[in-house]
Amino acid sequence: MSVALLIPVAVVALIALIVIGIKAEPEKGGEEMIKNVYVYLVLFATLMMTIGGSVAIFMAAADIVSPVTYYQSFEEYKRNGYPEKIPVETNVSEKISEEELRIRYQDLVNSEKERQIERAKNSLVKSLGWVIIPLPVFIYFQRRRLGTN
Repeated sequence: MSVALLIPVAVVALIALIVIGIKAEPEKGGEEMIKNVYVYLVLFATLMMTIGGSVAIFMAAADIVSPVTYYQSFEEYKRNGYPEKIPVETNVSEKISEEELRIRYQDLVNSEKERQIERAKNSLVKSLGWVIIPLPVFIYFQRRRLGTN
């Protein structure tokens, strides 16, 4: 939450610096200051995007290694019934054995874990974009700032 407040404050401060720089020395360096502020603003934005993407990559990798799944316990599964539809040819009055019920429950748990891993992989790919796209822009502007093109 503090980062969300920091960004607007930083933007307002940069705008204030631009206005002060233009009014203070309009004939010498005003245009140069605007260019510098622009470069620093681009560096700041791309750095924040890269850091955010790196954190998201780490979180997605952690979800792949150890997926967090929320599912009902076996007792709740047994008490609340079966989420699968019962085939028409099966007699509804037949009771499913405890072992068959446990197998179905374990299949449900395994499929939920696999689904969470697939979501984490999808998130990992999306997060890579938050690093791969702004990083070259950051490197370009950093070299431009240092004067080495």
